[in-house]
This record gives sequence, C-alpha cells and structure tokens, in this order.
Amino acid sequence: MEYNLHTPLTEEQITPLQVGDYVKISGIIYSARDAAHARMIDIGEIPFAIQDQVLYYMGPSPTRPGHVIGAAGPTTATRMDRYTPSLLDQGLKAMIGKGKRSQEVIDAIIRNKAVYLAAIGGAGALLSQCIKKSTVIAYDDLGTEAIRRLLVEDFPAIVVIDVYGNNLYEQIGE
Repeated sequence: MEYNLHTPLTEEQITPLQVGDYVKISGIIYSARDAAHARMIDIGEIPFAIQDQVLYYMGPSPTRPGHVIGAAGPTTATRMDRYTPSLLDQGLKAMIGKGKRSQEVIDAIIRNKAVYLAAIGGAGALLSQCIKKSTVIAYDDLGTEAIRRLLVEDFPAIVVIDVYGNNLYEQIGE
C-alpha cells in the first residue's frame, strides 16, 4: 500500500504501516549521522525536540549554487545502531536509512511503536529534489555530519521494519 505521512508522526499514522509499504513523507525531518549521534549521546542532550520525529541518516554532498542541498542519499543505518535504542526511548518515531538493523534496535522499535524506513541508495540526486529547505541546527563543525532540519515534500521511502518488528529483509531473504 501507499501512505502519505506528515510530521510530526502520530501512532495513528504509523501503526497501520506494514513491511513493503511505500510512504511519502512531508513536513520537517532531521538528519544526523555517526558523529552527530555520538555527540548527542555523549553530551546527553538532543538539539531538537525528538518526540514523534523522523531522523534521516543522510550523507549530503556539497550544495551547488541555486540548490537547497547537494545529493542527499541515505547512509548505512547499522553505524547508528548503538545510539538508536536510546533515541527511540526518548520519543523518536521513525528512522530513514539503508541496510539492516540490530536486534537491539528492532526490540526498541517494537517497545516504542516506531518504524524503520529505507530510502533508495544511489538516488541521492533524486531524493534531494524532495528537500525544499535545509538548515544546519547543530554541530556545524561536523560538516556533512552536522544535524540539519529539513523541510521535505513527498519524500519516498519503504517500510523495512514495522511497529510489530516484522522485517522486510528477513521476509525477502536478504
């Protein structure tokens, strides 16, 4: 099925989602990668209101003149696995990345009624067209790993792990 999601996410929006469903997200999402995750956990403070939000594991390329952001493709999610359960326990509702997640993350997804979504790797130039505004909100010194507030419109993703822990990668035998 196909769903249009609007941030911040509600339980009513994500509970019906099943693995393999196609979603289009509109609203505000946040980007963070390894270094930003480590800093948030080490400092013990998240620089945005995380409750019911979406976190995109994005590796943007430099912004070209006249564009909002450079190519904005997903990065491998497993690198954030050691930080993710804590963020989910603090209210994070969805993550967008690529690749498998650890059992600890899957358990935290179930416990917190959250979802893991995958964006298409290698399609960063296309995905960047869904980003209408990009603002660095924390850790500017980290360059491409800074935390960004992104205004997105119809950002495409696929449900990989649903609120019940069903896992698309296991179902398709990857």
